[in-house]
Amino acid sequence: MNIASKLFCRSFQIVFRSALPILPYREPKIVPSCSALGDVFKKESATSVLVVTDAGIVKNGLTRPLEDVLKKNEIRYIVYDKTQQNPTVENVEDALALYNKNKCDALIAIGGGSAMDCAKAVGARVAYPKKTVGKMGGILRVLRTLPTLIAIPTTAGTGSETTLAAVITDSKTHHKYALMSFPLIPHYAVLDATLTYTLPPHMTSTTGMDALTHAVEAYIGRSTTKETRRLALEATKLVFENVEKAYNDGNNHNARENMLHAAYKAGVAFSKSYVGYIHAVAHSLGGKYGTPHGLANAVIMPCILESYGKCVYKQLQRLGVAAGVCSENDCYEVGAKKFIEAIKVLNEKMNIPNKVTAIKQEDISEMARHAEKEANPLYPVPKLMTRKELESFYYTIGGIQ
Repeated sequence: MNIASKLFCRSFQIVFRSALPILPYREPKIVPSCSALGDVFKKESATSVLVVTDAGIVKNGLTRPLEDVLKKNEIRYIVYDKTQQNPTVENVEDALALYNKNKCDALIAIGGGSAMDCAKAVGARVAYPKKTVGKMGGILRVLRTLPTLIAIPTTAGTGSETTLAAVITDSKTHHKYALMSFPLIPHYAVLDATLTYTLPPHMTSTTGMDALTHAVEAYIGRSTTKETRRLALEATKLVFENVEKAYNDGNNHNARENMLHAAYKAGVAFSKSYVGYIHAVAHSLGGKYGTPHGLANAVIMPCILESYGKCVYKQLQRLGVAAGVCSENDCYEVGAKKFIEAIKVLNEKMNIPNKVTAIKQEDISEMARHAEKEANPLYPVPKLMTRKELESFYYTIGGIQ
């Protein structure tokens, strides 16, 4: 990257970092269980609700506690259960049609990050009925207040219940629109570990590593604060202590609860301090091939952390200490390498592959272009990279010579 481009990127990031204290960040109000939502409905004067979820959540009966509460409080509701793993513009428009047809005045997202992203985008479309999702993609393009939005995570990883972001895919062009605006932060988050018991092992592992990615990128970036560094370290500790336990025993309530808290803490951290190239590359893979986001992050993370080199040794060593995989007495380089190796071992123990076999060589240039556009200048990465430099990661994780 030439000097002028670097100067522009870093100047842009400095401005955003300087504005952190005055930006309207907020955290959703925590609700301990679905049964406690009655008071929320009364407070918000909700009368008709659109529940945004996916078919798997409904099939596993995870919406039942919510539906029981809605019926008990005589709240009319309609369920949209066709959200895809990487939610599409079509998902948003179909859900919006149900919202309008049933004269809804509130949104509830139950599921993983996909359902929450879809619900956030629906809320944005309600606030801006004449704007397409594409026109709202980018930074601070949604300024109006959304309808009451309640997030109920059934996975512990995305942190979407805390964030100002929603990622929606155009299924025709495979491009991902990242909507990043403060009104997209949910108003309430229901954190109930019992709703995560049925999460399959492979989703437990990849969503857990998604949470770790959030914590790591929030911590090593150049727009951290004392609060975000603390939350990132706490989240990292919780992931390393609990994700494998939850993977091996889905009914381990303590591990499940700790993972929910890890995801929440990491979500708050990266909402304020942003992410980096790991996410940018993962988003491009999701847009092109439908690669699950948590899986992509888990595979990519060690590769990109190694490429940063010595500029992140100090931060990675501190994360390693928090994770319990290195000692405070280890020098920065040794501690950093131990932490990266520990991530690889954790992936292996949970049967997460080290390659994304779907990658085609002819797609790499396009995906790298999308990743560069997403990351530069917004993400305060430790080391700036060009599109050509980003291309190398696709070759590495794709096993392409």
